[in-house]
Amino acid sequence: MTTAFGRLATGGAFLAGLCIMAAQPSMARDLTVVSWGGNYQDAQREIYFKPFAEKTGKPVLDESWDGGFGVLQSKVKAGAPNWDVVQVEAEELALGCSDGLFETIDWAKMGGKDKYLPQSGSECGVGAIVWSTAMAYDAAKLAEGPTSWADFWNVEKFPGKRGLRKGAKYTLEFALLADGVAKDEVYDVLSTPEGVDRAFKKLDELSPNLVWWEAGAQPLQLLASGEVAMTSAYNGRITAINKSEGRQFKVVWPGSIYAIDSWVVLKDAENAAAGQDYIAFASTPDNMIKLPAAIAYGLPNTEAAARVDPQYATDLPTAEANIAEAIPLDVDFWIDNSEELTGRFNAWLAR
Repeated sequence: MTTAFGRLATGGAFLAGLCIMAAQPSMARDLTVVSWGGNYQDAQREIYFKPFAEKTGKPVLDESWDGGFGVLQSKVKAGAPNWDVVQVEAEELALGCSDGLFETIDWAKMGGKDKYLPQSGSECGVGAIVWSTAMAYDAAKLAEGPTSWADFWNVEKFPGKRGLRKGAKYTLEFALLADGVAKDEVYDVLSTPEGVDRAFKKLDELSPNLVWWEAGAQPLQLLASGEVAMTSAYNGRITAINKSEGRQFKVVWPGSIYAIDSWVVLKDAENAAAGQDYIAFASTPDNMIKLPAAIAYGLPNTEAAARVDPQYATDLPTAEANIAEAIPLDVDFWIDNSEELTGRFNAWLAR
């Protein structure tokens, strides 16, 4: 039978334990690196995350996301973000830098900006990959596949549904290309009210046959299942699924849009210093050149790019034949016009 004294003694011990626990520092959070998931992040895990963890003797947690500037804003402005290093798209980099969401990069640790493509070195971001959004189709099902965005819109010649990323960016450019706008004039046309109207009118034509995707793995799943006959997709994932699953998916390079993703460290992240060390590790040529063998993305570090095995170089967006008819993403255009065009796109979707 427990006495009142016994209960007091037990309670006192419990309270003392609480005091001891409160006096102890909280456990440090492991370095958390965030990327785009799928085959790409699988490759990063083997090439970057695990080797860095082995080198430092500390765990690396990796998570995936689907992008969005608002996600970064909410994490940083709430304080003590639970992510440390994030791979971001070019607009997120520019907006986040100007909004103070990212730590300043220690470029001496990265080997200096002169070792990178001009577009891939900023005050708060280090280029991770050069990638393209391109058209893909299954050559096992289409002996003569599409060669242009005009073909993508031609459901009489190529019956079946089409997959596009759910958003104004890329979708409007592809619509104008399908309508006959020259690649060098796409952003000039899209900068006018008449050009925007033209893009949405072209989307109206294809609307009954469209399937929208959001995460990078989805378009290849749609293609593999036969739900779509062709789709926009990230070029690296197309070649990766061919290797991993023996698919015969083809990349259509003319009219593809290429851009640079960057590593950033979130402002006031708990592991900001370790995050910079991770980026430096992932950006060394010896580590970076391993990536194209696993997934076909170009390398912003110029020394690494020059050392890519020729058998992999031909699949990269930066290969001369592939980039010749491609379009660089106009980051400034989308920073200036994203809100307005996204609003119109969402209204168009909701009709």
